[in-house]
Amino acid sequence: MSKKILVTGGAGFIGSNLVYRLVEQGEDVTILDNLSRKGTEKNVEWLKAKFGDQCKLIVGDIRNKEVVNQAVQGQEVIFHLAAQVAVTTSILNPREDFEINALGTLNILEAARMSNCNPILVFTSTNKVYGGLEDIKVIEQQKRYSFRDYPFGIAESRGLDFHSPYGCSKGAADQYVRDYARMYGLRTVVFRMSCIYGPRQFGNEDQGWVAHFIISSILGKPITIYGDGKQVRDILFIEDLIRAFQLAVANIDITAGQIYNIGGGPNNTVSAWLEFREYLAKLLCREIPANFSDWRPGDQKVYVSDIRKAQHDLNWHPRIEVGEGIERLYCWVIENSHLF
Repeated sequence: MSKKILVTGGAGFIGSNLVYRLVEQGEDVTILDNLSRKGTEKNVEWLKAKFGDQCKLIVGDIRNKEVVNQAVQGQEVIFHLAAQVAVTTSILNPREDFEINALGTLNILEAARMSNCNPILVFTSTNKVYGGLEDIKVIEQQKRYSFRDYPFGIAESRGLDFHSPYGCSKGAADQYVRDYARMYGLRTVVFRMSCIYGPRQFGNEDQGWVAHFIISSILGKPITIYGDGKQVRDILFIEDLIRAFQLAVANIDITAGQIYNIGGGPNNTVSAWLEFREYLAKLLCREIPANFSDWRPGDQKVYVSDIRKAQHDLNWHPRIEVGEGIERLYCWVIENSHLF
């Protein structure tokens, strides 16, 4: 029997991939999205072409309490993905960032709390809630940085240290979602995500760097590297993330009230340029030029997710390694160059 599922931000990169999987599996899915981000209208067209009226769309904003109440009513599962997603944008307009990420999430939580359906709520948080990690010893190598003392990466027990308006707004939302499980018994799950990448990602300089570098390299657009290009991230292919989402819902008796650091983990890391460009050069059969600029505020030299809790609770691990994932995204961009 199908479940009624709401996906806020369902026209975005992660959302559209999730919606596709859910509708394909026969679920009754509604998207709530204001279509403000570049590429969302193309993602809606793609979903409509695949599924027609099976995919319902509410064009609305999570800052609007009445719209949220209407969208949440009757839903059994809520994937809350809608957000302002760029640190740079949050610095330029911290009020808007707060209203979308913190107040918008509170609207979702209150609507869920007042709902008669006791919905499961999965929230996408960020590794930025851990701040710059300045106290952690980092080793500089030829092409990358690495943690000296954290071979498994950063665990959920790490203290919070919000850095940047984006970190503050997402961190506040993260803690509200967690506390609504404790105070009101709402069945919430928080995913503190590292870098997610894959098809239908219209990345730009401020967010979605894996797709941004691939798209720019193919189209011959300039690439600017902020910092020295040795920054390391664990990257996770979209299919692996969606599988984790669904496992969290399927195992809600275990996951309710829990927080999970989710990413590629220590086996799926890459430095943001000095190693990443080698994958691109191999695919394009040429070297990729780039310009370098100053470090951006709050940029972590290394972030790697300790994913052992998700492995234990969900019997989950990433299946798609870095080289395969980059090649799959590269092929999608080539095949869909008309979208860019």
